[in-house]
Amino acid sequence: MSGEEEPMEGMVEELQYQVPFKETTEVGDLALMLRENDDGRVSMVYARVMGFDRDSSKRDEWWHVHFVFLEVPPLPRTIILQTPHFTGQEIFTMGGRKVFIKALNFAAFNDQGVLTDPPPSDRIGKKPPEGEPPSPPSPPGQRTASKPTFTLIK
Repeated sequence: MSGEEEPMEGMVEELQYQVPFKETTEVGDLALMLRENDDGRVSMVYARVMGFDRDSSKRDEWWHVHFVFLEVPPLPRTIILQTPHFTGQEIFTMGGRKVFIKALNFAAFNDQGVLTDPPPSDRIGKKPPEGEPPSPPSPPGQRTASKPTFTLIK
């Protein structure tokens, strides 16, 4: 594709700098799911992980992952996935469309909802993607000298 990144890959790379993700996925986690649309754009939706059941009918390790998608009304769904699929280790396809799923790390936020832990350390020393928008400013009095903080905007 003449050196250009695909929309899904670019979005996932940028999110790694913006969102505190977990490396594992457990029952009760809130996960972010990105899915490629028919027109090539990418949609995002949140889903709560409700449970896992091993799919014993398959040779490799596959799981029935039970989600409730946070839509109106909430939408319960079960998707059969391998561990790298629901832990954000890889972008995969479902029905011919690219999908990315990874759990959010809410332990990175303090009681006031301020991000106190920067995104994962595997990116230390890596240059952020070009054109990355600046982080939103923190409310007065909540900035620390040692760590930058981020504020959720609702």
